[in-house]
Amino acid sequence: MKKSVIIVAGGKGLRMGSELPKQFLPVGGKPVLMHTLEVFRKYDATLQIILVLPKEQQDFWKQLCKEHGFAVEHLIASGGETRFHSVKNGLALVQAPGLVGVHDGVRPFVSVDVISRCYDLAKEQKAVIPVIDVVETLRHLTDGGSETVSRNDYKLVQTPQVFDVELLKRAYAQEFTPFFTDDASVVEAMGVPVYLAEGNRENIKITTPFDLKVGSALL
Repeated sequence: MKKSVIIVAGGKGLRMGSELPKQFLPVGGKPVLMHTLEVFRKYDATLQIILVLPKEQQDFWKQLCKEHGFAVEHLIASGGETRFHSVKNGLALVQAPGLVGVHDGVRPFVSVDVISRCYDLAKEQKAVIPVIDVVETLRHLTDGGSETVSRNDYKLVQTPQVFDVELLKRAYAQEFTPFFTDDASVVEAMGVPVYLAEGNRENIKITTPFDLKVGSALL
């Protein structure tokens, strides 16, 4: 079965407080994004990797690849106005039938086991997302203040989110709404159930200077 992954990297680094977009910041001597592509290549040497970048960042990325001798084969698609539109642009390069994952470019510490688990489950379930338990107390904001809710009723969502290609293409044929915050929400809008798989806690999204410190420690 043909497998692909769309790696979305359209960040501008605003929360990082850096002029350099967060996906290009160095961790362990090379850009975050290179670590991300490498772990997917490690998972499957035949995996089609599609990197979605804003047009204005593509030349800089190609220059970084030359400087670091980065040889992981991948295609490049142009980013869109929102994450939804960026994924849709990447999805245009994916052929059905098969499986396609969508992953955040600034999540370089997803484990190969989690990637494998999501793709394996998606063969039968068609729509799979990795999640981890909530370990801190949660409070729900109400009109009168706030109240404690059971953390056992919630999960934290990660990527890669893996789907049957034809299913995801149908989902992304829908009109965009602000409710679409990830791929699972797009698929669920068609009434399709999403299956949960166990993620890994190290699979953090690097968006702040603190996250960079944690990333360096993980390496």
